[in-house]
Amino acid sequence: MKIAIGNDHAGTEYKFAIKEYLESEKVEVVNYGTNENSSVDYPDFVHPVAKDVDNTKVDFGILICGSGNGVAMTANKYKNVRAGLCWTKEITELTRQHNDANVICIPARFTSIPQALEMVKTFLATKFEGGRHLNRVNKIPMCI
Repeated sequence: MKIAIGNDHAGTEYKFAIKEYLESEKVEVVNYGTNENSSVDYPDFVHPVAKDVDNTKVDFGILICGSGNGVAMTANKYKNVRAGLCWTKEITELTRQHNDANVICIPARFTSIPQALEMVKTFLATKFEGGRHLNRVNKIPMCI
C-alpha cells in the first residue's frame, strides 16, 4: 500500500506519528507535508497529495491541519478525490463505508495524536459498503 500525507504547521507532530506507524506496518509513505512548526499555507501541501490520489499514484491520502476544513475543501476540488473530515473513529468508519472516502482529513486542534492514529487505523481497515451508497458516490464528481 502507498499513502501520500500532507500537513501544515498545526499537523507536523501528527504527521510524524502517523508516518512512523504506517512505516512500521510496511506502508510506503510519500511525505508532502512540512516538517516544521513555522506557519505555512496548507494548500501548498494539499495539492500534491490530492493530485496523487486523483491520478491513482497512491492508494489513499492523509491530510492534517488545525481544523481539517481547509485541507478538505482544497482536496475536494479534484474530480477523483473524496476527502472526509473526521474527528472520531465512528465518523471515520462511516466516511469509508458510506462515502468511499480516499482521503482522511484530520483536525489537529480538535483531536489528540492517539485519536488520530486510531482514526487512520480505522480508515485503512474499513471497506466501502457499495450497494445503495454506490449510486450516491457516483453522483459526487462534477468537475469537467
